[in-house]
Amino acid sequence: MTWKEKRIVTILLSIITVLFAALLIVLGFRYRAAREAAVGGATIGAAPSSSGKNAVPQSYTAISYDNGSATLSFTLDEQGAWIWADDPDFPLDDLTVASIADELSSLHFQQTLPAGESMETYGFTTPSATLSATNSRGTTQTLVFGKTTTDGDSYYLQMNGDESTVYIVADTLCKYMSTPIYNMCVLPRLPELSEASLLALSIQGPVPAETGGGEGEEGGEGEAPAEPPEPPMTVLSARRAEGEGQSTLWFQENNNVTSSQLLQDLLKDLSHMTLLRCVDYRPSEEAEEICGFDAPGAVLTAGYTVNGSEQTLTLSVGAQLPDGSGRYVQLGDSSTIYSMSTDDLDPLMYIAANGLSG
Repeated sequence: MTWKEKRIVTILLSIITVLFAALLIVLGFRYRAAREAAVGGATIGAAPSSSGKNAVPQSYTAISYDNGSATLSFTLDEQGAWIWADDPDFPLDDLTVASIADELSSLHFQQTLPAGESMETYGFTTPSATLSATNSRGTTQTLVFGKTTTDGDSYYLQMNGDESTVYIVADTLCKYMSTPIYNMCVLPRLPELSEASLLALSIQGPVPAETGGGEGEEGGEGEAPAEPPEPPMTVLSARRAEGEGQSTLWFQENNNVTSSQLLQDLLKDLSHMTLLRCVDYRPSEEAEEICGFDAPGAVLTAGYTVNGSEQTLTLSVGAQLPDGSGRYVQLGDSSTIYSMSTDDLDPLMYIAANGLSG
């Protein structure tokens, strides 16, 4: 064979090698696409079409789940917003529930396993969580989450009572379902209590502890019961000089207390005071007592103006949170208990207990 013939053979072999490699790449892509469609391409909320492929995901109208510590149920109202089924009046921020519905509609399986092991192996005998969701066609999907995988980032899952197949899914759904209901509460927005809008402040302190009388002074026949002691009260009023842009002067009775550092700290805190979270939406009398509202440490009444209209805010401050980071508070006549940061309440609590002269 001449060198020219050898060269032609070499070129032909190179071309065949390149074509064979390209064929392997194409087959690899097709295999991967087919495997993803079989394993992870299906979505929970998608309706199968006549071709067997998934169509547009259906919307959900009801979702109920048990996250291991609480059972929560939600439904769509007539306006298309999610509501808490147990208390439709609860001011629900439905972002978490909507996220659960979105995740269900696009849930992908990371892996599909034949259920060759016992249910205990995957944790289905004592599930981490369970979920049922009803779509717009009235079809209900049920999901049972077993234990986490070895890396802790995924869960074993069974669907619709089918014990022959086990799926592995990301922990996203379980994270959403672990959100406490009170963390989904829309918090009231406190009014802007700037010094320019404030008219008056009234701060009621804690009721003084009763001191026992001398020997023989209690329980005398015909003796009227002693009146309960009155809580201390600090009343402050704002006065503004005539003319635009004039500073505000604060008086306690006839005493000008504007320069009081305690008062200035209080006014600063009032201007950015916010609620942290809802603690109990409809508390029992026992819960209110535990949170310290049978004898509040302070009751603030603030008179202020909004667009020329006079308004009043009442803030009752109860006991400290267990971790000491804040206190329980109530607004006006509402029994709902919220929490507020200690930093926002320090001057108020000091004035309530000691007055401005403390």
